[in-house]
Formats: sequence, C-alpha cells, structure tokens
Amino acid sequence: MQYIASEQNFNDRFQARLLPSLLLSIFVFTNLFLWTYLPQVAFLAIFHGIRLAWVNGAFLVLGEGAAITALLFEAFFVDETLVDVFDATLIDQGCRDLVATSRILDQGADDPVEELGKPSTSAVYSPFSLRQIIEFIIFLPLNLIPIAGTPLFLVMTGYRAGPLHHWRYFKLLGFTKEERNASISKRKLQYTWFGVSALFLQLIPVLSMLFLVTTAAGSALWVARLEETRRSKNDLENGPRYEDDPP
Repeated sequence: MQYIASEQNFNDRFQARLLPSLLLSIFVFTNLFLWTYLPQVAFLAIFHGIRLAWVNGAFLVLGEGAAITALLFEAFFVDETLVDVFDATLIDQGCRDLVATSRILDQGADDPVEELGKPSTSAVYSPFSLRQIIEFIIFLPLNLIPIAGTPLFLVMTGYRAGPLHHWRYFKLLGFTKEERNASISKRKLQYTWFGVSALFLQLIPVLSMLFLVTTAAGSALWVARLEETRRSKNDLENGPRYEDDPP
C-alpha cells in the first residue's frame, strides 16, 4: 500500500478505474449489512451465543462481501488492472526482461506505467475458477465454530488463495504445473501468510477493491526479491564469463 501511495504514476493511471470499483463496493456492503447481517446474527446466536454472534456475523458478512466484490471486479475491472499493476511494478523493480516475455514494452516511455503495451500472450493475474467458489462456500461453515471458527476460515482460505497471487509470475517464467507446485511447496508458510493478509485486507468494507490493487503490487515486490535471489544464484553457478582480452 505504501508503494502504490508513493508512486504518482500509478495513482494517475489507475484512479479512474478504482472510483467505479469503490462505488460498487459501497453498494455491495451496504446492501449485505442492511438485508443479511441481522438474520445471520440470529442464526449464529444458536451456536455461539448472542455476544459472539454479533462479531462473527460481521466477519461472515464481510467475507461474503469480499467474495462478491472480487467476482464483480473480476467481471468488470480487475484482471486487466491487476496485470498492469503487477507488470509495472516489476518493471520499476528492474525485472523488465521478465515482463517482456509476455507483452510489448515501450522502452522510450517516461515511466513504467506508460511503458506497458498490449500483452503478446494471455495475461491473467490470478485465475478465478468455479472450484474456488465451491471451496469458499465449503469453508464458510467454519464460522459456525465458536471463537476459533473465523480465524480458521481465514487461514484455510488464505492457504488456498496465497499461491494464486504468483500465478502470473509462474506464467512469465514458463513453469509447468510440476515446476509451479514445486516452487509453491518451498514457500507454503509464506504463501499462506500472504493469502491470509490479502484476504483480511479485503474484508475491510469499501476499501476491499483498493486492497486488491495494493496486493498485486505487493505480490510483484515479492517477485522482485525472488528474482534477485534466483539470478544471483544462477550467476554463482554459471561463474564469470570468459573474456579473451580482459580490461
């Protein structure tokens, strides 16, 4: 979030896309709390007691609102915007060659955002499938468990969603399914924490759309660090290049 706020080029380019998204988010959360919050609190009170029901009911509605806004943002705004944010951040962090494998770049542009051209291959930030929707619905009843239910719901959902934030990175590297799974298995705890943090931010009413964008930037910043480590390791393994006439 700090990175996006400090980059004026990002703000100028994506502000027009975020405004309708914020209005959409306000509409979704207002209606959910207006029409579904009290019935869900009444239902949860059967399992949790009335005091916990008010809190867990709020988390339940926030989770539902996050899922709905993500789906609507996916349908109208999200993927193109998130791909652009992700790619522009990578360019800004010195990973231009990685982005160039998947889209046309204008190297004479004044900033990373302006440098972005049309994708030359399929550009997807994070695939949203029917399986994810089903899993989300399956995990929702965890909120019925007193006290531990809501944190468990966040962890389970974050565990599944975390690696998806690097879906585009794996595609840029040309990873096969086996290579992708191997890379994910090395960082299971990190991906779970990233996924939980991203989901928690998306539970914040109205700002959930904004945090989808900042999460994409954060994901790209993480990729930049991974690439720095990977490239340094490759340089060490390959050794210095041989030159007939060293300077």
